[in-house]
Amino acid sequence: MTTEPLITLLIVDDHPVVRDGLRGMFESAPGFRVLGEAASGPEAVTRAAELDPDVVLMDLRMPGGSGVAAIRELTRRGARAKVLVLTTYDTDSDTLPAIEAGATGYLLKDAPRDELFTAVRAAAEGRTVLSPAVASRLVQAVRTPAPGNEPLSAREREVLTLVARGTSNREIARELFISEATVKTHLTHLYTKLGAKDRAAAVAAAYDRGILG
Repeated sequence: MTTEPLITLLIVDDHPVVRDGLRGMFESAPGFRVLGEAASGPEAVTRAAELDPDVVLMDLRMPGGSGVAAIRELTRRGARAKVLVLTTYDTDSDTLPAIEAGATGYLLKDAPRDELFTAVRAAAEGRTVLSPAVASRLVQAVRTPAPGNEPLSAREREVLTLVARGTSNREIARELFISEATVKTHLTHLYTKLGAKDRAAAVAAAYDRGILG
């Protein structure tokens, strides 16, 4: 009979009670061994180098140094360990940087015990694990065009061309047979799509992208 390989862990969290809870949970389950703990990002990097775990369970927001910075450093060093983020936070400002830094997975602390065990096993094999809430956020982020990547409408191009000629809002309105308020709305959309803060920056960005020749 073959036995599953033992998965070794490093638990990183600034709250001792959380570390104790996770250690007790994994040590009571077959197939896992907790090699050590860390209370900050920098300590996690040091301990990971010393212990060489299969998986690092990483909290993100810690007073002694962030988890994202630690993930980035582990990735830079080519650490063998896979990082599974385990945090309370699922905002874009937490999720995306952690994934971009090299995290293999991202779970929230309210995940059921069995889901956490499954996620650690998957992470150890290099498979990506995301909580449903995080997965939907990532999909939304991918689907939302970044500033400067969204195509301009035909009317927005017309407005932009006139802006590049130094035409005032009032003159643009008269030439295109629209109201000045509509011109301002088009300009607002142009600034967003081109990642610009004013008329001059919008024109410069348009030339840079080849929209204006």
